[in-house]
Amino acid sequence: MDLLEKLEALYKRQDEIQQLMNEPGVMNDMKRYIRLNKDYKELQPVVDAYLKYSTVIRHIESAKEVMLTEKDEELRDYAREEFNQLNLDREKLEEDIRLLLVPADPQDSKNAVVEIRAGTGGDEASLFAGDLFRMYSRYCENKGWKVELVSYTEGTVGGFKEVIFDVKGDYVYGQLKYESGVHRVQRIPQTETQGRIHTSAASVVVLPEADEFDVEIKPSDVRKDTFCSSGPGGQSVNTTYSAVRLTHLPTGITVSCQDQKSQLKNLEQAMTVLRTRIFELEYQKYLDEISSKRKTMVSTGDRSAKIRTYNWPQSRITDHRINMTLYNLPAVIDGDIQELIDALQLAENAERLKEAVNA
Repeated sequence: MDLLEKLEALYKRQDEIQQLMNEPGVMNDMKRYIRLNKDYKELQPVVDAYLKYSTVIRHIESAKEVMLTEKDEELRDYAREEFNQLNLDREKLEEDIRLLLVPADPQDSKNAVVEIRAGTGGDEASLFAGDLFRMYSRYCENKGWKVELVSYTEGTVGGFKEVIFDVKGDYVYGQLKYESGVHRVQRIPQTETQGRIHTSAASVVVLPEADEFDVEIKPSDVRKDTFCSSGPGGQSVNTTYSAVRLTHLPTGITVSCQDQKSQLKNLEQAMTVLRTRIFELEYQKYLDEISSKRKTMVSTGDRSAKIRTYNWPQSRITDHRINMTLYNLPAVIDGDIQELIDALQLAENAERLKEAVNA
């Protein structure tokens, strides 16, 4: 089957999905409808590429016919120029299409749950964890994504010992997954009197948010405890049992949420994180399988691996997975991390193509 036939088959498949979605039986089955809608959206980039590619192929055939049959030399020259340009367009489209046809991470389109924990370095590590939280918050804000705090433990001099938050938007996990791993900072701490540079670290874990269709949790398997929330929040803090702790009895996984003033909202967020943690147990098998093939995806394998260094004195950021160094640390720490993510994505795409060729 050539490329055009493959694309045509996928075009027909999207049309079939659309017809299925309009059937009354499917519309009444919400789980099936959501899955079909997801499949439909995932096929859209391939269908768009197919329409462009088929148009280019058609124009190439027309230009070729003019070159062979037209008697006017000027028209033949014009057709020849067009033919050469169209062939360049075709080659570029074919390259893009081959990448689109390589199976992507099935979780890329999901929302994400991000966990940042201060590592070695004491108070300075907590401050750095706060810097990372601010960096991701700004990045998400620029992307138009919604950030919702789930839980946090503040550091003694600022920042966070731990902070967990949800990010909701289009293809969030597919962008943020590259951030999983250990982030290292080199700078002079505020508490340092001798002006010495210290090295501290914080770990970041990015998980695809599991929805109720990914993981089904029996109410009888969950123990719910309530307690008073702590930290900023006005008069309700320490007086209202709005914070929620959920324990999944079969796995022992425990999740707390205290950021919302409403117990119901805290329960909803805690349940989302609990589903994600349970889903991670199965998802990790997939991550382990591909981590041996892709060096760029440190997030998929050893999450204790050092992935990036932020050197304040030199205003330098180095991503160790792809040996990329930038000298714009203030902009990066202010949320301008797209260049790093794009470079990692490009490297991963090259590895995915290599896998497909060798498969």
